[in-house]
Amino acid sequence: MNDITFYQRFEADILAGRKTITIRDKSESHFKAGDILRVGRFDDNQYFCTIEVLGVSPITLDELTEQHATQENMGLDELKEVIRGIYPCEVQFYLIEFIKI
Repeated sequence: MNDITFYQRFEADILAGRKTITIRDKSESHFKAGDILRVGRFDDNQYFCTIEVLGVSPITLDELTEQHATQENMGLDELKEVIRGIYPCEVQFYLIEFIKI
């Protein structure tokens, strides 16, 4: 059983350490620094790595910066578009910082 999933398109970036944050809705805001999570692909729930949560903090789309986009390995406009596509009705999000272990 995986603790958190990512779309398959993000797998290579996570494995290479290029993606070090994820923006999630309230349903995944319960993680805390120090948590060790099994990571799977959303598409087929196949396990592909383990991460350690470094921190979780509330954030809105307007608070996202170029630094956040870099940590997601994409541009800021693309990041906002991806988040709106996944969570079209949400306004409050949670930034989960992590490291692949």
